[in-house]
Amino acid sequence: MWDTVPWFTEGGAEHSSEVARVLAYAAFAGGEGIVGAGDLQVRAVSTPAAAVSVLPGACAVLNRATGGKYQAYVARLPSSDQVPVAATGVSKRSDLIVARIENPYSSGETWPLPSNPKTGPYVFTRVISNVPPTTTSVRQIRPGDSAITLARIDIPANTSSITQSMIKDLRDMVNPRARRRLYTDSPAGDENWAGTTKWQWVAWPPTSRWTVEIPPWATKARIVLTLSALQILKGGVWGSFAWKLGPLQGESITFDTGATDGSERRNMIAADTISIPTTMRGTVQPLVSMMAMDNDQPGVFQADVTTSFIADVEWVEDPYEDES
Repeated sequence: MWDTVPWFTEGGAEHSSEVARVLAYAAFAGGEGIVGAGDLQVRAVSTPAAAVSVLPGACAVLNRATGGKYQAYVARLPSSDQVPVAATGVSKRSDLIVARIENPYSSGETWPLPSNPKTGPYVFTRVISNVPPTTTSVRQIRPGDSAITLARIDIPANTSSITQSMIKDLRDMVNPRARRRLYTDSPAGDENWAGTTKWQWVAWPPTSRWTVEIPPWATKARIVLTLSALQILKGGVWGSFAWKLGPLQGESITFDTGATDGSERRNMIAADTISIPTTMRGTVQPLVSMMAMDNDQPGVFQADVTTSFIADVEWVEDPYEDES
């Protein structure tokens, strides 16, 4: 039998909480987690003590009660929430920090009734104490809870004050954004380079350069830069190759062609994942190819009309910790 009042019906119809939670489930595409990348961070308090603080934010939490399929809760923490963490004794201990919905009116749930049914509370920051030190999700220890995991605290023995180094961030985003772009280019003529100052990084080839816009929500970038069919003339070359986004240079690779007959073509690929600082989000930055060479080698690089440059850039949104 249908839940007889669909969302939304006029005439003073009474809508069920279950149908409203179906709407939330659909809005978050069936996912759960924090809404914004900086939401609900678990932080040590300013003066280390037997407590942690959860920063403001919002989240979606799947309803795992009996009959809760296709339902989700939406919860908001408008100001920081401080929760106590018990001291350890002679043994170290790991505690899980979760955001949990405790709705005694949902089918099969056994949570106590709130003091005020109108205001609850029905959502809490909870500390699940003494979990295995490899725990990464509340699903591993309490699979029936309507809860999301925020962090794990690994507390040494004989410790009563929590420091930030003990806190492992375990947040997931409910609907993280991603955007992928391909940038390509090829020289119109010959571009030769035999290196400059020994092992000095230089933006080369000059045509391997793009202006890219960083999305304001991007917390990381995954970049693969390929120089295809780069020609080597006059002998071997030895050096390094990387890409640079604004002031941030990715991991470099080493190339070493050894002795050659004076002419060959090589492909080079440099790839890395970097975190995007808040000051660079929403800005426009240059993306360039970078080379460094041992100029004692006889070889010369040449990029020409048969050389291609391909930058594969993926911007991603992952939970991040406050950089302040």
